[in-house]
Amino acid sequence: MALTFEELVAMQRAADEAHTRVLDLRETYGPPTHQEGGWTGTQKGTYETAWRAWRDLDRDLQASVAEYAKEAGRARPEVEAELRKILPDPESGRGTTEG
Repeated sequence: MALTFEELVAMQRAADEAHTRVLDLRETYGPPTHQEGGWTGTQKGTYETAWRAWRDLDRDLQASVAEYAKEAGRARPEVEAELRKILPDPESGRGTTEG
């Protein structure tokens, strides 16, 4: 079933919220190797759960964007750019971090 652009926006928003959660946890906990003994078990579990949620939401979003672009006869980067006009990347202005 084809998605609407509004549904893509909702999916992008959910993925961005999950990404922001991961970024916030990184800021709160710091890099795991910069603390004596690393993160606690609870911190590691919380971070890994947040990271998996972001990864899964983003994977689903990317598949949906590709399907939407194909069905609409548009280029995928064009659709992605349109989404980012509405919802800026959570890392813009924060510096780049990798998961």
